[in-house]
Order: sequence, then C-alpha cells, then structure tokens
Amino acid sequence: MRLPRGGVAVLSCTAGVALANNYAIQPALGDVARDTGSSAAAIGLVTTAALGGCIAGFAFLLPLADRAAPRRLVAGQLALLTAGLLLASCAPGLGLLLLAYVMVGAGASVSAMASTIAGRGVPGERRGAAVAGVAAGMSAGILLSRLVGGALADAFGWRGMLLAFAGLVVVCGAIAWTRLPGERPEGGGGGYLGTVAALPGLLRRHRALRLAVLSGSLWYLAFSLVWVALTVRLAQPPYGLDAAHIGLYSLAGALGFAALPVAGRLGDRYSPRAVIAGSMVVAAAGAGLLCTGLDRPVVTAAGLALVDAGCFTAQAANQTRVMSIAPARSGSLSGVYLLLYFLAGALGAGAAAPLVAVGGWGAASGAVCGALVVAGVLVVLPRWAGEPVAETDRSMPKAGVSTSSPCGD
Repeated sequence: MRLPRGGVAVLSCTAGVALANNYAIQPALGDVARDTGSSAAAIGLVTTAALGGCIAGFAFLLPLADRAAPRRLVAGQLALLTAGLLLASCAPGLGLLLLAYVMVGAGASVSAMASTIAGRGVPGERRGAAVAGVAAGMSAGILLSRLVGGALADAFGWRGMLLAFAGLVVVCGAIAWTRLPGERPEGGGGGYLGTVAALPGLLRRHRALRLAVLSGSLWYLAFSLVWVALTVRLAQPPYGLDAAHIGLYSLAGALGFAALPVAGRLGDRYSPRAVIAGSMVVAAAGAGLLCTGLDRPVVTAAGLALVDAGCFTAQAANQTRVMSIAPARSGSLSGVYLLLYFLAGALGAGAAAPLVAVGGWGAASGAVCGALVVAGVLVVLPRWAGEPVAETDRSMPKAGVSTSSPCGD
C-alpha cells in the first residue's frame, strides 16, 4: 500500500482536526461547569473522559490499521467523532457529557491511525518525515483548538462551538473517503480478535517498546497536567481569566509546530533517541520557567512554548522508533504504545485540578518538571530500563550513519 500524492497532507489535516476536539473545550470548562451545575474539580473529568476514549480507540481500533483499508477506517472513526460532538452539544448534565466525550476521544484516536498509515505508506527512509508531518498537523490542531474553541465558545456558547467542530469533522471525513487508499495493507490478514489478544505479548516481547512506553508516558503525563492545571488556575482569583483569554496561551505551542519538520528530518538522518533526549532538555527548561509562577504572562508563555516544543518533537521521534520495531505490525505496536501513553495523559489530566486545589500552581508545575527530567534520564541511560542500546537500530538502518552509535535507536 502506497499513499497517493498529497496523502500525507490529507492525513496531517485529518489528524489535526480530529485531535483538536479533545482540547477545544478546555478554555470553556468554567462555562460548562456553570451550565451543567458541576464543580471545578469534577468538570476536569471531561478531559479525562476524552483521553479515556482515546485509550479505548488505541486498544480496539488502531490495530485495524494492520488489516483494513485506510479509507474505511479513517472515515468510520470520523463518523464516530461527529456523533460524539453532536451528543455533547445537547448534553444537559455532566453524566451525558462524559459519555459523549468518551465517544469524542475514541473518534479522535484516528490521529494515531493517521500516523501509522503515513509511516507505512512511504518508503522507510522517509518514515520519520512522514510521521513528523502528521505530528505537525496534530500539534497545529492542539495549538489552534484552545484558541479557536475559546473564541467560538465566547461568541456562540460552548454548545455552538461543538456544533462548529462537528461540521469541520464531516468535511474531513468526505476528503478522507475520496483521497485515501481503498485497498488493505500488505500482510493485513488474520482475525481481529486474535490481533487484539496479541497486544500484551508485544509489550513483553520488545524491550524497545517498553522503554518507549515508559519515557513517552512520563512526558505526556506532564503535558496533560500542565495544560489542565493552567486552565483551572487561571480561571480562579486573582487571575479570573475567561475562556478566550486562557485560549490565547495556546499560541505558545507554535514553537513546537515549527520544530516538528526539522525534528522529523533529523530523526531520519541520525537517531530518534538523540532527538528525544534534546527534546526533554528543552521541555524541562520550560517547566523550570513555569515553576516561577503565573504572575508574568511572558515567562509563562515562554515556559509553555518550550514544554510543548519538547513534548511534540519527542512524540514524533518516539512513534518512529515504535513503528520501526516491526513495520508490518506498526498498527498493533502503536496501539500498545499509545494506549499506555494516553492512559498516563488521562492520569495527568485527572490529577491536575485536585493537585492545584491542594498544593497550588507550585505543586502542579513541580510535578511537571520532575516527570520531564525522569523521562530524559530514561532516554539518555536506556540500560536503566533494561534495553540494549542498539536494539531498534537493527530494524531502522540509516544511510551513512553507523547503527552501532551509542545514540542509536
């Protein structure tokens, strides 16, 4: 299976639009809480529900990328996402809203499927660039989601904002149906239930996968925690910012969006592990700035920019590592990786509001900084996690670069 011309761009846009729906409601969580009669701590469960839906999608939908046609898979998940958004837009209370956001998250997991399809649909020497291209779309979706979501919520209410996003998803589904391949991937046989049942065995079999899961989970926990904690804290006194002003902070993520294409090319030419290690240094530096408090918006924005840049580029490189372990099973491998990765993100999102309530912004930002530092250490010193340094290198040779490099992946 090979992608047509412009296929990576279609997947990038689809992934960005889909993933944006996990985050667009965050600046309006205060409005949603008032409208549904929920507490500030309880309304944070909306983000957790979306991440929980993503986890279900990774476990039960992403492995289908190894055996089914991209056109049907992507269009089908976008239809599920549309249904979730429509249900959320008419939810009278928190219970139905949480159910709707489980559906939204499951549909938004198509963003990971887009990465898998892109990595498989191009030659091996371009895999890193293709995955980074989709990751750029995802980061753009996250970046713009809070800004656009906050503005639309202010203009039309949070329910109107969800309807607008549902319309955009329908457009993406139509484009995906006409532009993506209709044939199944090579080696795409085997039963679905057997494929799902084999997922835990992949984690036991591949030490490189275990290390990728552990380090990636730490930085995504940090990423989810910092953004939800920021939203909760800025809505409280003495700041008291509305959804639109909180959404403006998402512009800080533009640095991560700009860095992704460069990171993808570096990952193809050198070592994804080297890209990840450098990314964690950048992200930890940003978390250090956030630890100084929220009283200086410029410093806060700079810290968020560095955290986002580090996490986005590390994720693109890490997914390339995972797919390279066994390219023919990249959907299943990515499913295992992302299931546990987003589980950590759900834990971070769920812990954010209680952590702010108990320890304030200092406790939240300190936890973020600590998680990023540990993730960086695990990548730089892989033997601490029991992984041979060259395990993944053997499956992803690079022209002109020795696979025995100590920074090799």
